[in-house]
Amino acid sequence: MAEPMSADQFAAALRAEGAAVTECDDWRGHHRNHKGAWGPVHGVMIHHTVTKGTDATVRLCRDGYEGLPGPLCHGVIAKDGTIHLVGYGRANHAGLGDPDVLKAVLAEAALPKKAEATVDGNRHFYGFECENLGDGKDPWPAAQLDTIEKTAAALCRHHGWGAGSVIGHSEWQPGKIDPKGFTMASMRKRIAARLADRVYEVRPGDSLSAIAQSELGDAQRYSELAKLNGIADPARIEVGVRLRIPPK
Repeated sequence: MAEPMSADQFAAALRAEGAAVTECDDWRGHHRNHKGAWGPVHGVMIHHTVTKGTDATVRLCRDGYEGLPGPLCHGVIAKDGTIHLVGYGRANHAGLGDPDVLKAVLAEAALPKKAEATVDGNRHFYGFECENLGDGKDPWPAAQLDTIEKTAAALCRHHGWGAGSVIGHSEWQPGKIDPKGFTMASMRKRIAARLADRVYEVRPGDSLSAIAQSELGDAQRYSELAKLNGIADPARIEVGVRLRIPPK
């Protein structure tokens, strides 16, 4: 079992993993906690929105709609890879799901076929909506998939979870198909690879070439570090960001 991290820890963990974060209005106090408990948390759930247009999607996920009040997730992952934080606490994203799936998530075991909808997922999962039409044709840009990977890895890293704690809505609740357009099995492989890499936290005065020299024994491998960590300008790295370090 794990208690939810604080809102400040949540935002900091995402940024430290290298995600581009935008904070929307009063997201820290926007939740549905008056409707039930938030936590203990057991994993991360990924969704698609069946919408297009980032601004409209963020508004929908923040405010909800008639019959389903917002927030509809904790963060919206846009096509450009930015994650927009819209709420924190209990959110209307997961609904009721299968108890055997929850047991498998807790054990980080192979997921069974979902058959029931009896367990409150809004209480137990962090939820992220991803801007996509969900028709299997709308593309998933590399930047968006990278942020899904970083977001899930950040939470897993904080709680000491493995990639088996990350599931799609389709794996939780009968009748759901999201996220459609990539497989959760492939995403879990990406998350597992990220979690398996060594991590270096950038300190004041660091440069990418100096880190490459100290961690890889070759300052010229700074470009490899930049590519692996999605750094557009190798001359600019932010203090506190965690860099993935490949094998020497």
